[in-house]
Amino acid sequence: MDATVNGGRESADRGHRGVRTPERPDRPRHRLADTRRGHHDQDRRCSTRATTPRTDPVGMPGVHPVTTHELHGTEKPVLDFDRLERHIEELRASYASASPYPHIVFEDFLDPDALGQAMAEFPPIDSPEWNAYMHTNERKLSRTDPETWGPMLQQILRELNSPRFVEFVGQLIGVDDLMPDASLEGGGLHQSTTGGYLNIHADFTVHPAHRQWQRRANLLLYFNEDWKPEYGGDLELWSRDMKQCVKKVSPVANRALIFTTDIDTFHGHPEPMTCPEGTARRSLALYYFSQEVDPRVRSTEYRARPGDGFRSVFIYGDKQLLRTYDWAKRRLGLSDEIAFKLLAVRDRFRRKGPPD
Repeated sequence: MDATVNGGRESADRGHRGVRTPERPDRPRHRLADTRRGHHDQDRRCSTRATTPRTDPVGMPGVHPVTTHELHGTEKPVLDFDRLERHIEELRASYASASPYPHIVFEDFLDPDALGQAMAEFPPIDSPEWNAYMHTNERKLSRTDPETWGPMLQQILRELNSPRFVEFVGQLIGVDDLMPDASLEGGGLHQSTTGGYLNIHADFTVHPAHRQWQRRANLLLYFNEDWKPEYGGDLELWSRDMKQCVKKVSPVANRALIFTTDIDTFHGHPEPMTCPEGTARRSLALYYFSQEVDPRVRSTEYRARPGDGFRSVFIYGDKQLLRTYDWAKRRLGLSDEIAFKLLAVRDRFRRKGPPD
């Protein structure tokens, strides 16, 4: 069974995916399951660096955002918890059977009005609060302080980290007593623009500040309206032996992906993006943990792809530097702020040379 479901909106209308608009009152609010092979671009196979195919275009109709007062004054939820919970058995089966490792893709994940408000609030790329991950294995920005987010983005975070949703994720992946991470270590809001990328990797396995917190699942939620295939940025899911890319997930608006975190669940978007200046690949990343007696600790494991050639030397070297930093961070309690500043200085020198 393909691990692609529609997270809350059943419909016979297959012509558009993503956001329900006021101009289409005939479209039901909730689609849950459409697992026809090949219907979704994330089901297409992908290959190595030289021949990675692009996904098909996904038409995204416009969104009419509501005001913050309208949305919060009525306490309108952003997720349809009831429907997700009613279909947990079906979703769990799809998740467990997915290839190359357990995962599931939700279409129309958020209420469309909430999505519109969240996209309107998403901080611009020139905002000073962004932290820069600029090194050999990635080029992206992150923001982990929800106090700097807009009210709708904060509400989405609260609901996705709420006990009810965390219990749903635990049932989905088969892990009891799952926990959210209030510190958003490595997560939060992310965005990348022209030239941005994230090399193929498996994520760190244990929370840096909690030795017994084993990382169990990732949730990625995208906020990219009118994202075109030629921009790149598709998330690639690679086989556990790193021999081939098995699936791709295009980062279109209101699509969410949940997948198992393990030592060999390799993923990334390694090709530099070609989106226009001012256009960014925007997402929310959340991670869920369980408390274990003695989980295996390993920092982020970057891997070269078949065909990366001499570039693999730089990927490996950067990984070893990051591993040293991870060791120091866990034992000495180093702050990421220092690392962000050093990376920003190094990136400025690399691109422009030293300041006058």
